[in-house]
Amino acid sequence: MPRNQPSAIAWVLLAVWCLSPSPAVAAPDFERDVQPVLTALGCNAGACHGKARGQNGFALSLLAFDHDFDHAAVAKDARGRRIFPASPSNSLFLLKATAQLPHGGGQRLSPGDANYQLLHQWIAAGAPRTAGKQIKLVRIIVSPESRSMVPGDKQALKVTAHYDDDTTRDVTALTAFASSEAPIAAVSDVGIVTTSAIPGEAVIMARYMHQIATFTATNPLPGEVDDEVYAKLPRANFIDDLIWAKLKSLRITPSPPADDAKFLRRVHVDVIGRLPSVEEARRFLESSDPSKREKLVDALLERPEYADLWANKWADMLRPNPYRVGIKAVFNYDQWIRQSFRDNKPYDQFVRELVTAQGSTWDNGATVLFRDRRSPDEITTLVSQLFLGIRLECAKCHHHPFEKWSQEDYYSFAAYFAKLRHKGTGLSPPISGGEEIVFYGGKGVVNHPITGQALSPRPLFGEATPIKEDGDPRDALAAWITSEQNDYFAMVGANRVWADLMGQPLVDPVDDLRVTNPPSNEPLLKALAAYYRQVKFDQKKLIRAIVLSHAYALSSLPGERNVADIRYHSRHYRTRLRAEVVVDAISDITGIEESFSAMPAGSRAMQLWTHRVDSLTLDTFGRPDRNQDPPCERIEEPTVTQALHLMMAPQLHTKTTSDAGWAAKLAASKLEPAQIIEEMYLAIYSRYPTPREREYAARFYQGENINRRVVTEDLLWSMMNTPEFIFKD
Repeated sequence: MPRNQPSAIAWVLLAVWCLSPSPAVAAPDFERDVQPVLTALGCNAGACHGKARGQNGFALSLLAFDHDFDHAAVAKDARGRRIFPASPSNSLFLLKATAQLPHGGGQRLSPGDANYQLLHQWIAAGAPRTAGKQIKLVRIIVSPESRSMVPGDKQALKVTAHYDDDTTRDVTALTAFASSEAPIAAVSDVGIVTTSAIPGEAVIMARYMHQIATFTATNPLPGEVDDEVYAKLPRANFIDDLIWAKLKSLRITPSPPADDAKFLRRVHVDVIGRLPSVEEARRFLESSDPSKREKLVDALLERPEYADLWANKWADMLRPNPYRVGIKAVFNYDQWIRQSFRDNKPYDQFVRELVTAQGSTWDNGATVLFRDRRSPDEITTLVSQLFLGIRLECAKCHHHPFEKWSQEDYYSFAAYFAKLRHKGTGLSPPISGGEEIVFYGGKGVVNHPITGQALSPRPLFGEATPIKEDGDPRDALAAWITSEQNDYFAMVGANRVWADLMGQPLVDPVDDLRVTNPPSNEPLLKALAAYYRQVKFDQKKLIRAIVLSHAYALSSLPGERNVADIRYHSRHYRTRLRAEVVVDAISDITGIEESFSAMPAGSRAMQLWTHRVDSLTLDTFGRPDRNQDPPCERIEEPTVTQALHLMMAPQLHTKTTSDAGWAAKLAASKLEPAQIIEEMYLAIYSRYPTPREREYAARFYQGENINRRVVTEDLLWSMMNTPEFIFKD
């Protein structure tokens, strides 16, 4: 070896010296200091290194939920090549982030800025996992917490992190912000809130690491409204009090009440899913009884169609594909759901029977829930979403990015179903015809997917209901779900009913209750949940309270001070008729019954036990895809296809022009044209025609060689092709 070259020992000593942390450099903490920077820069976002397989061989946990994994990925993986403590500036970790080397994520840092200096110090200190005593983040606070603003106003937010050693830190610069209603109040990356001219409320989410806090911006409508306006508004119950209070805070005034005809049609569709008959409409409109609305609602709630409508709605959320779990099993499941509503089974009992169901899928329809969803993790997502309004799907793979739920929360909840067993032929799609027994097996565990630790059953929050020795853990889970300490259960149940009746939920989506998706009227949602508990989860009583409130009976026509309102219920929100309501209404109006396969003669669309029954009209008007797994979402928006279907569907034309149809009978009757017109308006719109409408329609019956039947058929077809027919107003 040449004398001017250092020996091998010298090289080793030099390397040790270079890799040793300098005592003069303060060591930042990886969890408290470094990970927040990576999160703020988007390095661990789902589109970058936080996705399942990482990016270019470098993977981080999504939004820094796994501290040990991330430290190993940065400091140890790939033989530690990403950092170079001897010369931090030459670390691959910094060279790529500053775009001095090619980086798919672009430039994230600039040499000399505060975040660069912090990472530089951490690497120079030897990239420690912790710096001395490990300090945990406890919570964050946004200041201010709320403010009433004016259009164009600005508010700077400050985010303070609180740690378990009673220290605090301003982390605004490292916080991610998002607005629940950006058109009302937008927020910048640095936490500057700016309001628009649209009145309403917006909740600004601030997320720092795994902690979330919120700021509420209230943006009242410009202009003053006398307090007497709100004081004089009619009040039927607590619902009106809370809606008027919200409107007052936003200086929005409600629309006037709807007339009797609109209320009649609206409440029929909402409560029993069918239009009133001509006789029912005429009797109600001509009645002078001051309590006729209350009597109408009470009568509707006792009609058999009530059970079919509400069972049909729950079938979307529960009923699986019969080709997957078996035709007989799905039929039994559907009948169990329908019988529950025929019996007016309390909602909490309905849920308890589902969650704890056991026995034969041919005897107890509720057990089909567990024939379709077979593994604990599959059951967890369904139960948490439907009955708690908590969407846990994200937490199955990583910490929920917009909530507090972790993987441990997810799999501890799934452990309640670990001992569930099946006996029978199992599934064999596309034909699964065998019987299956669902039972408590006594054995079974759920392991954490990363640590491998066997997890004990644990609820998502609150005190767990004790599990009886050798008892089915599902009994304890059902008791916890429906217990008084669980506000989520009553709130999501009440919110679902409210959305069906009012056209817009208080929390949207209806089953996504979280701090970052706040209700439009939180006091009202809590009051509805409390009332639901008070009446022992009697859904009919909840429906009655809602539809007899003055807010429910408002007109859908906006006024000057509520034209922009789409979520505070200052007016009624029009919605398209449900697919089954459309099909049944066409059958009722034309007088020709629909024929369905796998159903007895005279069956209505609302009574179908599976979406596998063919119907082009039902498919066109948005019933769930027959291959979609529950819970299913319907297409609520009107489409061009629907308009074209009403205009050109051969089936509708055949019903309208049938010799046995209602149009033919009207034309052959002794009724005068004016009476025929009135009959059609009552049947299709549930109202009398206006004088102008009478005069216009009567013209078609005048003149020589007029075919009275053709005119009647054309008028009937035309009226069913109008928005007034297809929308619930």
